[in-house]
Amino acid sequence: MCTFASYSASSSSSPPPHQESSPRPSPFMSPTTTIGAKGRAEAPAQAQFQPLLPVQSPVPSDIAIAQSITPQHISKIAEQLGLKADEYDLYGTTKAKVKLSTRDRLKDSPMGKYVVVAGITPTPLGEGKSTTTMGLCQALGAYLKRKVVACVRQPSQGPTFGIKGGAAGGGYSQAFPMEDFNLHLTGDIHAITAANNLLAAAIDVRMFHEAAQKDEALFNRLCPADKEGKRKFAPVMLRRLEKLGIHKTDPSDLTPEEVRRFARLDIDPTSVTWKRVLDINDRFLRKITTGQGPEERGQTHETGFDIAVASEIMAVLALSSDLADMRARLGRMVIGNNKAGEPLTADDLGVGGALTVLMKDTIEPTLMQTLEQTPVLVHAGPFANIAHGNSSIVADQIGLKLVGQDGVVVTEAGFGADIGLEKFMNIKCRASGLKPDCAVIVATVRALKMHGGGPPVVAGTPLHHDYTNENVELVKKGCCNLERHIKNTTRYGVPVVVAINQFASDTQAELEAVKQAALESGAAAAAVCNHHGLGGAGATDLGQAVLEACSKPSSFQFLYDVQLPIKAKIETIAREMYHAAGVEYLPEAEAQIERYTRMGFDKLPICMAKTQYSFSHDAAQKGAPSGFVLPIRDVRASVGAGFVFPLVGSMMTMPGLPTRPAFYDIDVDLETGKITGLS
Repeated sequence: MCTFASYSASSSSSPPPHQESSPRPSPFMSPTTTIGAKGRAEAPAQAQFQPLLPVQSPVPSDIAIAQSITPQHISKIAEQLGLKADEYDLYGTTKAKVKLSTRDRLKDSPMGKYVVVAGITPTPLGEGKSTTTMGLCQALGAYLKRKVVACVRQPSQGPTFGIKGGAAGGGYSQAFPMEDFNLHLTGDIHAITAANNLLAAAIDVRMFHEAAQKDEALFNRLCPADKEGKRKFAPVMLRRLEKLGIHKTDPSDLTPEEVRRFARLDIDPTSVTWKRVLDINDRFLRKITTGQGPEERGQTHETGFDIAVASEIMAVLALSSDLADMRARLGRMVIGNNKAGEPLTADDLGVGGALTVLMKDTIEPTLMQTLEQTPVLVHAGPFANIAHGNSSIVADQIGLKLVGQDGVVVTEAGFGADIGLEKFMNIKCRASGLKPDCAVIVATVRALKMHGGGPPVVAGTPLHHDYTNENVELVKKGCCNLERHIKNTTRYGVPVVVAINQFASDTQAELEAVKQAALESGAAAAAVCNHHGLGGAGATDLGQAVLEACSKPSSFQFLYDVQLPIKAKIETIAREMYHAAGVEYLPEAEAQIERYTRMGFDKLPICMAKTQYSFSHDAAQKGAPSGFVLPIRDVRASVGAGFVFPLVGSMMTMPGLPTRPAFYDIDVDLETGKITGLS
């Protein structure tokens, strides 16, 4: 066991939780090598494949690379993937929405191999999971001739214009056009923003009108008579009546007591958890006061904005299996309680159907391509802290059917394996019924040096010389972090392959140390990759290792029984994944656990909300800390999405812009119309 505290690192110096950065390393042009299962390093040889892309050294900017390559018309990608012409809708020439009818058509077809990409505990710069995901798929499809689909999240515009930049991958391993990928795409995030804010408006206006009207007047306005003097309930109102145990369909039949119970939600304003959202970093919206206009009659209250991808509606989209499932999940989202302490939902407000109308087209994943013309399905983008940090179930299901028995779907889990991969296994796979065949853990020498006791790595500042000069001992000390992630992942009964994302300053001795540590920790294989500098040609060893791992028998299992009490599930994750000695519950967390258990939410899976920079709750604790007590300060529920999320420390859900945001470099070339400066 090893644990190292960062030299003076503070949480304020780290980027917001969702700003997980792709590295921008220079290419390391030495041949890639793999170490086999028995730990024998193969002699360096010429690259197995020559790059199909016109690679340059040094590697140009991501946008320069993307704009130098002509994409295939997306209909060609669709055709090669096996989509029929009526199974997708074109959004221009480079992207299309794929219909869920594809999955229905192929329901009896065999599925391909299912691979999840995660990582070690990252530095604030990120270790290149997205780049590795794209490079692996390019290697499998363009060089190893397997039918392959990459399934990834849609990035938020917040980091695109803020600190991190985009999330299309990097170098010669990208989803593209990266401008479309990182900006509006097909409008899914805008639809989520609209739906989220419609629900927020519905909450506020319901409290406003209930405060000003008596029961009968409120009921008459909710169920107005038509021209013939007849009243009827809207279909969504029947859901509320059923919840209340009122089995009547004619408004005229309700007793005065039933009228009161139906019409008056009696929202407790202090219990409302629903916030408005915006897909831009804006720190001044974190805490605001609404209702200050004279027409609102003094009904002010404090609230705030989250970034759009933090909305529960985003998590609902990612975990929905079809439109009907999404409608049900949207309707049962809990926005707060009434004054009697009972949960109130979007359907209680009568807005569940309208939310579904706004979200109707979002249920279809967006088809794009990599730089080497392998297919990419982009869908959903939930936070990896307060939500589960994985792309959608439907994209994975469609992809697995389209690639067929000999093909591969590669999906990415956010942040380190203790967060995104744990939630992939215990939340996403539980909801989808899918079982992974292999897990890839991305590691870098840079991050392992940090976990070995190296100086802090801070975005926007030069790397310390320890990271740019050989220091094998520092790497070996930090490999305790990699070892922990490998052993944690093998607990799920899935073979692990380590992808070592290679940087220019990495030496052969350092790379060998990482490979050796990976195999000694139980990885099936470890491969050094240079997909950033060579495209898929730089990840063919990784691709072959993944195919071999997928051919091995696996015995997938969840970490915990979802029927266990909330505390038992929290403590299993804390003990087995984080190596905590115990869990401490603050009084507010104790009260919420009791409340959710009483409400029947205790059988939902757990989605831990903690820092991505450490196995512990303390971002400064690097390496593989153990023996600590994990504090749970609060517990909340995303009932529509289908999980309970304990808060381990405070989570930033509305990032702020730095002094020099990325938007300074972004513009349009007025002669060509091309976007410039996007990264």
